[in-house]
Amino acid sequence: MKVVVIGAGYAGSLAANRTVRKVRGAEVTVVNPRPDFVERVRLHQRIVGTARAATPLESMLKAGIEVRLGSVEKVGNGAVVLDDGSVLLFDYAFLAVGSTVRPMPGTVPVGTWEGAEQARAALAALPAGSAVTVIGGGATGVETAAEVAEARPDLRVRIIGSPVADGFSHRAFDRIRRGLERLGVAIVDEGATAVTGGRVHLRSGASLASDLTLWGIVSGVPDLAARSGLDVDADGRALVDPALRSVADPRVFAVGDCAAVPGARFACATATPQAAAAVDNLARLVAGRPPEPFAVRYLARAVTLGRRAAVGQLTHRDDSLRRASMSGRPAVALKELASRGGKFGARTGIGG
Repeated sequence: MKVVVIGAGYAGSLAANRTVRKVRGAEVTVVNPRPDFVERVRLHQRIVGTARAATPLESMLKAGIEVRLGSVEKVGNGAVVLDDGSVLLFDYAFLAVGSTVRPMPGTVPVGTWEGAEQARAALAALPAGSAVTVIGGGATGVETAAEVAEARPDLRVRIIGSPVADGFSHRAFDRIRRGLERLGVAIVDEGATAVTGGRVHLRSGASLASDLTLWGIVSGVPDLAARSGLDVDADGRALVDPALRSVADPRVFAVGDCAAVPGARFACATATPQAAAAVDNLARLVAGRPPEPFAVRYLARAVTLGRRAAVGQLTHRDDSLRRASMSGRPAVALKELASRGGKFGARTGIGG
C-alpha cells in the first residue's frame, strides 16, 4: 500500500512515522519543500540565536521512509502532482501543510523559517538604541517581543495588538503583560494599519518610528486543498468528516492547521493528536474495521517570556479558559515540556 504525506511539520512527520509503525507493509513517501523539520514553536528563539529550530529530516523520519523535496501542485484522485511535473500515486494520503503567514507589507514575518532567518540577520545588524516593533498580540507576537527584549536590552522594543495577550484571561493576562513590561517591552493596545517609510501607522491615526518591524501573526492556510478541488471552509481549510478524512476524497486525510476540525486552533498541540488519530483510523480501515471519530481535547495554553519566565493558563477540554494559571518555574517547565513533546511525537510517531 502506498501512502504519501504532504508536509513534514509536526503533523506530517508524526503521520509518516506512525504509519510505518501501525500499518504493516505501507510504503511511505514524504513530500516537503525543504530537507529539514522546522520547530515553528522555536522560531522566536532562532531569531535571537538561542535555538536552532531546524533538524534534518533524515534524523526525524524512520528508516524506509522516502523523502521527496518539492512543492505539491495538486492532490486527489489517488495522485499527488509535484511542481516539477512528476506524479506520486497513492492509496491514501495525509494533507499536513500546516498554516501560513500573510505579512503586512513592510514587515518581516517571524512565523516561517525564511522569515525568521531574515529577521535574525536584520536584528543582528541593528545598532543600540534602534526601535523594534512586533505586530501581533497573540502567542507568537508575545514570545517574539519578549525574546528580542531579553536578548537585546540595548534596543527599544514594543508590541502592538488589540489587545496584547488577548488569548489569555484573569491573572494569566495580567502576568503576561507585567512580564513584558519587566523586560522593557512597551505595550500598545491598538491595531496597525500599515507600515511605510520606517513608521508603523495605527488605527487611531498616530504613527510610531520603527527600524525593524516584525509580523508576529500566523493566519490562514496554503491554498493546496482549494486548488486541488477539495471541499474547504471560508478560510481554505479542508473540510473533513469525524474520522479526519476529506469529505470530497476519503482517501485523503487532512490533519493539523490545514484541516477544518471544529473547535481546533493553530497549534502543535492540535496537530499531533489529529495526526495520530488519522493514522489509527487508517490502520482500522486497512484491518477492515470502521474508523473512530476524533475529539478535540485541550489542557492548557502557555507562552514564554524570554528564557527564564513563562505564563500558563489551564483550559477546559474545548479550549475555553479556566481561571487557574501558573508562572515561574512550573510554567517554564510546562512550556518546555510541550515544545519538546511536539518534536518527540513527530520523531517517534507517538502522540494523541
